[in-house]
Amino acid sequence: MPGPGPGSGSGSGSVPGRRGRLRVADRVYARIAARAVREVLTEAWPAGRAKGAPPHVSVTVPGSTVTVRVAVELPFPSDIAALAGAVRTRIAERVVGLTGTRVSEVVVVVEKLVTGGAS
Repeated sequence: MPGPGPGSGSGSGSVPGRRGRLRVADRVYARIAARAVREVLTEAWPAGRAKGAPPHVSVTVPGSTVTVRVAVELPFPSDIAALAGAVRTRIAERVVGLTGTRVSEVVVVVEKLVTGGAS
């Protein structure tokens, strides 16, 4: 006797709106965002090793979107605006790509500029 499959049971499993809800924990969004920041910073540092303090990420999920705030230390000299933009874009891409949740805002706060790779 075959096991349950598509179309078996009450039929509600085949209708996307009736399958239930998925709740992604805030810490999952924060970890995805932190990883995205580290990727950008690793590419920005000359030796490919991000220096300075790790990024501090906080998220809020007002409804069906996510808002991310990230505090970073960036290399100096560098194009600060371009790096902040790259961080913002990478976070939005990763969160949407991995969770399907739309990102309403990404706030990048530059806490410190780190010269010569010294932390």
